[in-house]
Amino acid sequence: MATCSFWIDGKKYEAEEGTNLIDAAKENGVFIPSLCYFQHIDPPLGTCRTCTCKINGRNDPACTAYIHEGLQVEVNTPELVDMRKALVEMMFSEGNHFCPACEKSGNCNLQHMGYELGISVTRFPHLFKDHLIDYQPKRMIMEHNRCIKCKRCIEEVLTKDEKRVFMSLNRGNETMIGIDYEQEARLTDEQAINAMNICPTGAIIVRGKSMAKPFGERAFDMVSAQKQFKHNILEKPNKGNFEKKTIATVSLAGCFGCHMSMLDIDEEIMDIAELVSFNKSPLTDIKNFTQRCHLGIVEGGCCNTENIETLKKFREMCDILVVMGECAVWGGLPAMRNTIPLGECLEEAYLNCVTSEQGENTVPYHEDLPKILDRIYSCNEIVKVDYMIPGCPPTATHIWKVVKSLLWGEDYSLLYSEFKYD
Repeated sequence: MATCSFWIDGKKYEAEEGTNLIDAAKENGVFIPSLCYFQHIDPPLGTCRTCTCKINGRNDPACTAYIHEGLQVEVNTPELVDMRKALVEMMFSEGNHFCPACEKSGNCNLQHMGYELGISVTRFPHLFKDHLIDYQPKRMIMEHNRCIKCKRCIEEVLTKDEKRVFMSLNRGNETMIGIDYEQEARLTDEQAINAMNICPTGAIIVRGKSMAKPFGERAFDMVSAQKQFKHNILEKPNKGNFEKKTIATVSLAGCFGCHMSMLDIDEEIMDIAELVSFNKSPLTDIKNFTQRCHLGIVEGGCCNTENIETLKKFREMCDILVVMGECAVWGGLPAMRNTIPLGECLEEAYLNCVTSEQGENTVPYHEDLPKILDRIYSCNEIVKVDYMIPGCPPTATHIWKVVKSLLWGEDYSLLYSEFKYD
């Protein structure tokens, strides 16, 4: 096959004529984000549009373009980078992607694209739509909360006589992926596991088959698909000019994991102690502010009126307010209750759970008890937040890099392995 010259962002490259643009770019060291693209699906699906580039002057998905002589492609213009980020952010906002509770965390293509595109928060409000989980198939579970409707499963999962197992149902924003129960029951074990593996998220689960692996052994834990995950590596500051600052911290509706992660800085905590002092914080057990603080760090979202009162006090008493962790940024794991009415949550917790006393018929109520909110609110829905540190939990180095940059004006670069949602 003839070799062609093509241009990406004004730079000349060469590849065989007819090569898929995503593959040709990858072979030449250019990263084009993609989700639905699979090399052996021909023609490519082009459903997710995460790979949208400007191709010969027109915005098109790169996965449906092929190399030919003189092809002109724009990949990394600010407009295109922002558009691709917006597309992935919408996928997170439309679904209920609770990464820490998902078996595919670390092996999830959607989560991976979040890392690669540097998404720390979505610009769109999370919808928390009530997507039902389909437990009816004999071998599989369809978790519609995680499905991004890429259609890989529709094209790839077939019975031995090539009948489809998955199909699209409904139209428009009501579209969902359905399963033919009769055909699903005819799949072999290998075919069922293949269906689970080709799903870019954890939407298809095979009963009794685990995808979970330890951190560090998962597909997207340590190495970025880009040659340079961050390009703006900056100089370290002069530590001689540090002024000791005061920090306050608090945990709202969360698991305290972010605080534990903060302490994972290990022996460097001695250096930190020379730079900052802690005021109101569970680390010092100081219950109330004794002075105004340079920086407030909040973990967890708001699930009750006390959380809101505490958060507002932090906003009032801290010059800079930082929220850390997924719970504070968008609700995190506690937000799993956002798809269930509050009344049903309380009934399940106090009346119907396995540890309830027999005949129990009272949901606790007292005027001194904080009132439970209708749903979990992220911190920026209640007060103005200056900075967000994503992760569940964010790593200790990530947290302290942000804190030091904010307090002393340092810039910093973040390693791929430090930027995690789980």
